[in-house]
Order: sequence, then structure tokens, then C-alpha cells
Amino acid sequence: MTREKLDRPAAEAALAGLDGWTLAQDAASIGRTFTFRNFSEAFAFMTRVAMAAEKMDHHPEWSNVYKTVDVTLTTHDVGGVTALDIELAKKMNRFAGG
Repeated sequence: MTREKLDRPAAEAALAGLDGWTLAQDAASIGRTFTFRNFSEAFAFMTRVAMAAEKMDHHPEWSNVYKTVDVTLTTHDVGGVTALDIELAKKMNRFAGG
């Protein structure tokens, strides 16, 4: 998958089909908050994402407090959103059941 930075219109178009994700004001990242029933579900989600992210060699910025996982995706080496971010966001939505 390419690490070519998406311009704002391309990033917005890619997000149009991704429930819950928003483009940062500077268009350099996308973000979403996932809420689960409990800590175990949140941690299971993070485990599945971690394994997928490792295979993609593309890792999220995230935090977890109890049943909430806050995620920011960006491709640091290009300074913005790429197709890798969009693909990982799609996987996260599937893993979360949405």
C-alpha cells in the first residue's frame, strides 16, 4: 500500500464511507473514539488492531481508559493521511463491529 499523502479533498472522500471517523482541522490525521461494553472488550479490540497494524507495519496513536479507546491515525513519514490510514481505519471499524 502506498505512503502517498492524501490532499484534503481525497481524505474527505475516503472518510465519506467510514462511520465515526473525522479529519483533523489541519487534515494531517483522522480520529475516532470507540466505546465498548467493558474493559475486556476494549482490550480485545486493541489486541486485534495491534496484530493487524503490525502486519501492515503501520501503527496507531491511541489511548485506552476503561471501555473507551481514542485513536488517531497519521502517516508520520509523509506528514499526513495516506491510504494506509484509511485501510487501518476500515479494519478498526470491522473489528469494532461497525
